[in-house]
Amino acid sequence: MSTDHPLRRHVRENAPLLGVVAVMIAAFIGLAALSPGEPTGTGKDASGPAIGKNGTMTSGLDGLPAAANDTVVLSELAPDDARARNALVDFAKVGPGAPRPFQFRGTAADRIRARDCLALAGMAEAGSGDGDQRAVMQVILNRVRHPAFAKTVCGVVFEGSQRATGCQFSFTCDGSLARRYADASWAAARKRAEEMLGGATYAPVGNATHFHADYVYPWWSPQLDKVAQVGAHIFFRWRGHWGTTAALSASYAGTEPDPMALRQTAIDVAEANPLPTLPATPTLLESGEAVRTITATGASDVNGAAVASGSPGSPAAGVHFVIVSGSESPEALVAKARMLCPGDRYCQVYGWSDAGDIPAKLPLPAASRQTLKFSFLPARGGSGEAVYFDCQLFPAPAIGSCLPRARP
Repeated sequence: MSTDHPLRRHVRENAPLLGVVAVMIAAFIGLAALSPGEPTGTGKDASGPAIGKNGTMTSGLDGLPAAANDTVVLSELAPDDARARNALVDFAKVGPGAPRPFQFRGTAADRIRARDCLALAGMAEAGSGDGDQRAVMQVILNRVRHPAFAKTVCGVVFEGSQRATGCQFSFTCDGSLARRYADASWAAARKRAEEMLGGATYAPVGNATHFHADYVYPWWSPQLDKVAQVGAHIFFRWRGHWGTTAALSASYAGTEPDPMALRQTAIDVAEANPLPTLPATPTLLESGEAVRTITATGASDVNGAAVASGSPGSPAAGVHFVIVSGSESPEALVAKARMLCPGDRYCQVYGWSDAGDIPAKLPLPAASRQTLKFSFLPARGGSGEAVYFDCQLFPAPAIGSCLPRARP
């Protein structure tokens, strides 16, 4: 009669357990292969699921900076100081990640509501630029699929606006909901929104779930990974597990809330609880500089990162985009515009009252032409100055002429 070796007996008795362990190891290897180059959610600064003291699984969502229950729009610094601080922060090596196409599931009514909420947020937060709007829309769709936020497009856009100090997107609580947009602007934004809902992605911002303008510095900015900049907006993702592609796991199932009801609630709350005044982009008279300059070599933001190759050209030859205010003197604006265009090389100045209307490139999009408030072409080659104002913003200017009411 042969004796059973203790090692053989141990392996035989524990074979089921060893099989389970082998399956778990294979599963972890598979998960790692799906997300190459991204943090796995483990490590010192991970914020992913963890085992609590009582042995239960905890989500880690409650401790996330700039979560859905926070107000994320307030700045800690003045505009110039914020730009300087933002410029000192390097982009995280982890990068923006690869965005997944959005999978829409819902009724025709859900589609219309989601499209219009997405289009509204794109216009209100990013102006008329194609890339600027798509970047904002990508963030919204990332949030819809992230467990930290609402599960619908309209829910994400208006999230927190029902609270006195909780709006996630500043336009829902700073009075901007009263703004009206041209039909052409709506048509362009809706087209982009339809494409994004249909699976188009905007790779430059990847899996980003947060953004802010470069002239503000929210308290949460240094606590997230800076991963991209599109125009004047800087984009972020959470550190650890909640900033990975794997975290965008929530399913979208439609059931979009009524955006008109959300809008009215947001307006009522904003009127009853006005937010502190947020830092604004300086006007031409305040700074003497252009917000954006187009030169022969590209476009650049004078007080921010380059939009394309080239260096700031303010003052210099080029086309300068500026901010103007109806409370400012037309004569003083023209004097400042002349200072932006020294010498004999081609130069022009275009002005808007809203930084969101400033385009990223030339030629001016139709929406930007419709919202133009000031145009200046200096005297060159025997021709006199050409100065135009929007006479609805600058009634009866003492210098120049009125812009045509219908601008193609």
